[in-house]
Amino acid sequence: MSNCGKLKIFLGYAAGVGKTYQMLEEAQTLKVGGTDVVIGYFEPHARKDTIAKTEGLEMIPRKKVMYRGSTFEEMDAEEIVARHPAVAVVDEFPHTNVPGSPREKRWEDVLFILDNGIDVLTTMNVQHLESLNDQMAQITGIKVRETIPDWVVKKASEVVMVDVTPRALLNRLERGVVYPPDKAKRAMENFFKESSLVALREMALRQTAHEVEERMEQVNNDGAQAANLPDSGSTTRRIEDAVVIYISDDPSTAMLIRRGRRVADVIHAKCFGVVVAEDGGFQKLQPVKREAVERHLNFARNLHIDTCVLTGGDPARELVEFARSHNARQIFIPRVAGKGMDRLLGKTFVNRIVGLAHDMEVTIVAERRQGEGAK
Repeated sequence: MSNCGKLKIFLGYAAGVGKTYQMLEEAQTLKVGGTDVVIGYFEPHARKDTIAKTEGLEMIPRKKVMYRGSTFEEMDAEEIVARHPAVAVVDEFPHTNVPGSPREKRWEDVLFILDNGIDVLTTMNVQHLESLNDQMAQITGIKVRETIPDWVVKKASEVVMVDVTPRALLNRLERGVVYPPDKAKRAMENFFKESSLVALREMALRQTAHEVEERMEQVNNDGAQAANLPDSGSTTRRIEDAVVIYISDDPSTAMLIRRGRRVADVIHAKCFGVVVAEDGGFQKLQPVKREAVERHLNFARNLHIDTCVLTGGDPARELVEFARSHNARQIFIPRVAGKGMDRLLGKTFVNRIVGLAHDMEVTIVAERRQGEGAK
């Protein structure tokens, strides 16, 4: 939509780095300049300096939602759209709404606000980016449940990293700036270990650099088109690359999908999720397996991955032929052990793929924590 609002994300690597403070500081600057700004949602966390930054800014009242006999408060996206400011400030982008809300996720609320021509300033930490979910769990030992698909973040016209050194952040914790003393102590014993913070900060810096490169490339492409330079219609255009992800009931599939999607984004390739059902079709699978495959297919679609169900007596050959016909550079498959003589003869599914896909890169991914599927 041409009248769609612009999204600006203030990205951090942990609570307390100052995302909300900087977002509110920008809101105040916009207000001084004459822009109509409202606070759509703000989470104070009892931080006095941050709360002070809301002074003089109009706040849209929260909506009350009843759930299981209790009353909860959520952002009222419909009221923000009815008020129709130029800019809405929305804290905690990855938040999951209470059941019974018009939309499941706050990022969906934000897309609704943007679609109605209102600019949005929002905040999130890098560990909530879907494609980094598994890496973050390995770094911190904590599985983040509230995630945002990468394609949503790519809608942002600007991503600003709010940065402090891990040592400075730990100092804030020790002084009680981020959490009360008892909660701060527990945090430093768990998530807020200095080694984890260093790794998270590095991930945030890399992600911000990636977002900058993406936007610079888009600007260059737009400039070339405006100058009537050769575009994608040129006869010398390289066929678009692709990444193919094998989707099955295997628990590692969720990790496989995240990693494949991220690689496709980095190399600017198409991304396909492929199920190969043996003769008899997808519906012939056992109910438990079919449910797992359907869950993984839906997860892939939520990340804007094109999905396809193939049938055939030789799953490895079907997958490789599909990949080759779509000019795939990489195939992502799970580590699935063979049985009996097949393993001894090197005829496992993995070995078959590697042998057939001699002109492609095959990435084999194993789930470190068994039993976890798509979330």
